[in-house]
Amino acid sequence: MGRWTFYHPVVFLLTFFSYAFFHATRKTFSNVKTTIAAEWTPSPLNNVSASCTPYDQWNKRHLFDTKDDAEKFMGILDASFMFAYAVGLYLSGFIADRHDLRIVLGSGMCLTAVTVFMFGPVFEWTHFYSKPAYVAVWILNGLLQSSGWPSVVAVMGNWFGKGSRGLILGIWSACASVGNIIGALMVTAVLDYGYEYAFMLTSAVLFAGGLFNYFGLVPSPRDVGLPMPDEGPESQTDEASSNIQRQPLLQEGDEEDDGLVSETVIYSITDTRPKAIGFFRALLLPGVIPYALSYAFLKLVNYSFFFWLPFYLSGAYGLPETTADEVSIWYDIGGIIGGTIAGFISDRLQKRGIVVVPMLILAVPMLFIYGLAGIAGRVVINCVMLTFVGLMIGGVANLISAAISADLGRQKQLQGNSEALSTVTGIVDGTGSLGAALGQVAVPYLQVSYGWRSVFYLFMVTTFLTAVCIAPVCVQELRDLGCRCSRSRQRGAGLATEDDKDE
Repeated sequence: MGRWTFYHPVVFLLTFFSYAFFHATRKTFSNVKTTIAAEWTPSPLNNVSASCTPYDQWNKRHLFDTKDDAEKFMGILDASFMFAYAVGLYLSGFIADRHDLRIVLGSGMCLTAVTVFMFGPVFEWTHFYSKPAYVAVWILNGLLQSSGWPSVVAVMGNWFGKGSRGLILGIWSACASVGNIIGALMVTAVLDYGYEYAFMLTSAVLFAGGLFNYFGLVPSPRDVGLPMPDEGPESQTDEASSNIQRQPLLQEGDEEDDGLVSETVIYSITDTRPKAIGFFRALLLPGVIPYALSYAFLKLVNYSFFFWLPFYLSGAYGLPETTADEVSIWYDIGGIIGGTIAGFISDRLQKRGIVVVPMLILAVPMLFIYGLAGIAGRVVINCVMLTFVGLMIGGVANLISAAISADLGRQKQLQGNSEALSTVTGIVDGTGSLGAALGQVAVPYLQVSYGWRSVFYLFMVTTFLTAVCIAPVCVQELRDLGCRCSRSRQRGAGLATEDDKDE
């Protein structure tokens, strides 16, 4: 990837915590659903309690008659957010390739923070309770949050080359899981004061992160006169190609007494941003459609675990809510481990598909054992099995959404002349989010109608379909790898023949 500079760790940390803060605000709503449901429904009265009249005056803050009605509405909010987020990803990727990533990311974070603040503190403190308003604001939240992932992946793809991208982005993609943990800790710290304070705290942190990015993030090495990671250093020596103008620091005739600065130069960086390609051209790049379709199936499974795992653990095994939350963390831990290992191996092979497909195939029996075999009743066994499930499914999801998306947006067909990384990332993650949104409709329906076994059958089928979508890519990579090995053997045989001749 070339020489590391001071900018590399700074970019890594800024983008890592930027998306972690996005996920922390996204997770806040999931963490306070029980409290919100209680706030939006009347307090239960026993048979001897005096009723407060007039009823409408004392209960105007209550949007629903029962807690079940409130939970259904929160399900509508989740689905609205996911569909808006999916549509926004297509738009955000297109926009990010045409504008300064620093501005797109920083503005998205700050505006998302304002929206979340409106949803929580503003509506609660002003006693403005309106179902259409809540839905409208949450749809806007989904659209604005979609600016995050395409932007941060594009920035990371700009700074880290393909040779190390799998490992680096495998580690970096843990940002979502870290954000979930940060969000849970922040919510726990202030929830006793009211659910609106949880939204206030997470939105304040996100807003501050947006300001840090706006003033401190360097989106591309070109912005500071450095070569792109997959370009050789020699590409910077040609003045015409590098667009870096050298000017003397001192004009002729200016002299210093010690004469030590006569050779000093400064670099004037001109606009070197490549022209962005169109949406449909990005869609038709090799590998984009297979990986986008595969991610639609896989993200359905991954986000179903994200939204429903604690509920499943409580309902299926009778675990207390706090214990279920703690156990569910092991799925995220498995995803971090799996993404890192898969990224490292795929870097060594310089192939992603031949690593991803075997992991998906192994995930199918793991889902069967975990969800259908009925042996995960013990907490320790459940944690171990969840780690393996997360390693296979979450690890592949992290690799596709980060390293593979960056590879697709930086492939040789673009010849280094076109910008496509954000657009491709938006296409892949947007298609995946559509699948995740459909999953939020399918999972509760299947669970209520047919039980949890049907949900895990759905997971097994969609995981298998993920592998089917990537199978053509895997087959082509195996052929390329076989040709490479064949050429290596031929070269080895040629060297042996020459040695024999010398002897």
